[in-house]
Amino acid sequence: MRALLAILLLLTGAAAAQTTAPSPAQPATTPRSTVTLLSYVAAIAPGQPFRLALDLTMARGWHTYWTNPGDAGGAPEITWTLPEGASATPLQFPTPSRIPYGPLVNFGYTQSLTLLASITPPADARGPFTITADATWLICADICIPEEARFTLTLPVEATARPSTTAARFEAAEAALPRPSPFATRAGFQGARGAIEFSGLPPGSIREAFFFPSTQAWLDNTAPQPTTLRDNRLVLPLQTLAAPPAQIEGIIAITDAQGIRAGYTVSVTPGVMPATAPALPWWQAALLAALGGLLLNLMPCVFPVLAMKAVGLARMAGAARAEIRTHAALYAAGVLVAFILIGAAMVGLRAAGSMAGWGFQFTQPIFVAAMAWLMLAVGLNLSGVFVLRGPAMSGQASAFGTGLLAVVVATPCTAPFMAAALGAAMAMSPAATLAVFAALGVGMALPWLLLAAAPGAARALPRPGAWMERLRQALAFPMYGAAAWLVWVLAELSGADGVALGLGGAVLVGFAAWALGAAQSAGGKLGRGAALVALVGALALLPGIGSAPAPAANSTTHEAWSAARVSELHADGRPVFVNLTAAWCITCKVNERVALDTEATRAAFAVRNVAFLVGDWTRGDAAITALLREHAREGVPLYLYLVPGAAPVLLPQILTEGIVLRALGG
Repeated sequence: MRALLAILLLLTGAAAAQTTAPSPAQPATTPRSTVTLLSYVAAIAPGQPFRLALDLTMARGWHTYWTNPGDAGGAPEITWTLPEGASATPLQFPTPSRIPYGPLVNFGYTQSLTLLASITPPADARGPFTITADATWLICADICIPEEARFTLTLPVEATARPSTTAARFEAAEAALPRPSPFATRAGFQGARGAIEFSGLPPGSIREAFFFPSTQAWLDNTAPQPTTLRDNRLVLPLQTLAAPPAQIEGIIAITDAQGIRAGYTVSVTPGVMPATAPALPWWQAALLAALGGLLLNLMPCVFPVLAMKAVGLARMAGAARAEIRTHAALYAAGVLVAFILIGAAMVGLRAAGSMAGWGFQFTQPIFVAAMAWLMLAVGLNLSGVFVLRGPAMSGQASAFGTGLLAVVVATPCTAPFMAAALGAAMAMSPAATLAVFAALGVGMALPWLLLAAAPGAARALPRPGAWMERLRQALAFPMYGAAAWLVWVLAELSGADGVALGLGGAVLVGFAAWALGAAQSAGGKLGRGAALVALVGALALLPGIGSAPAPAANSTTHEAWSAARVSELHADGRPVFVNLTAAWCITCKVNERVALDTEATRAAFAVRNVAFLVGDWTRGDAAITALLREHAREGVPLYLYLVPGAAPVLLPQILTEGIVLRALGG
């Protein structure tokens, strides 16, 4: 190790930090770190083990390493000089974190690190008891610098050990150590692909997880480990660079639904590879996605954008075939690009450990507010308050942009066939996942692709005339309605404060539209400047909307879903109906109105003593996301009928009263 440190010294052109032997009260200090040797006891007892700690505090931007440093680096080391007959245990390291650096991923620690060791004095120890520790550590930022220090600690020997003033620091350090894993574990590999599985986790308990191998150079540290949790089994895919060891050891770091991170030691002999394949082959998922995308055109989310397309179609009546074909093809291209971008975003977020699902952007107040302002601006444009000009707003560019917008506003809805397709897609490789999202786009764009293939069909439309202007102005009102609905969603996400800022931004957007329209009719740059200032003012409100506190939960006749509550109800012998919903999910709201909140359904629940639990995914929730994943779903709605001792009944995502009553056995 000392030879390695010397080589690193020459490569970086840095001199190792030389420090004099400090007293226990004197830390070893360099511009990059402060290191102290701490003792749990102020006095030792003969034959009784006691703990020491090497405590490192690092300057901002610097880090050091775990026992397996990942793709580069080296772990801290200590050489003990002890009185005759005494012994020391190896250093104990806390659960590490991933530290990406360029194309590499290292395993280690930032800010601070406390390493523990136990010293056992001989049974005939007599004072004073002197310990010398020669410590070396590698600290890195843009460069790596080996540092070292010598610590000398002298403790009295008494009949009974006495805790020191730093004893509390040891309790915190012990809490950060990985614990023995309580989970049944298995692992397996096929070529360069593998997986490790942990069984027995509580449902909805995992937000993210990562496996850190104890040995270096066999696992691809840069490969993502997307979390899959189904039937109380956590499966992490692994990518190898070389043959795995005969015994795989390491740490599984798990962040639970409350955001608490804990590490568990793992030791498993490789065997049969755990199943990581999706529930459907990719081609079946793509077919279902295409059908779902086609039906998505009938969902209420898309109605406002279809109003814009109705105006575009009316304008194309009597146009040349080439123009019609180009317009339809560009709209379809906008739809396809939007779906591929959403799929890529979800794949990227999953690789980073997020639990993002379909419609995830509507859980963010900033996005909802911006969409409300956009809908308002589109409505004002249709009402004639201002017009959009220039090459960027040509008919072709407008068609492409409308396709993008149609997909963005469609995400609060889930059409039939989509749930199974997306649930399977997110368990596939990134390429297969993107193929399924592309198929979803093909389905939604299919009517326009057919129009591009047969542009003569547009001749059946009425000829252009004065009626088009009246239609265009009338179709502004669906856009205003969409903006009003999004403000209501914002109220569910950010409460009264968020709505106040959102409405303030809407006033600024309205003023910007009016100022731009006035400038367009009267000429001059003043109006355009005023419009720009107003838009900048609206954008400045977005951070405040994002940080506005969520509203307090309203009193309701429905209980909130939790896995613990389901277990309690089942213990009492009661069946449970679970409704996973969100304020921005229009499909959810329609189902609730026509199928769940009806007199017949409520009576059926009462007769059968069914508990009705609601899981609100409006702002995202890790436990609800895990329940969705457990049933191969990527978004709401999700309806489950859970009878004690029976398999869960999964209801369709488009409900009728009859479907619910039949599921209940009525």
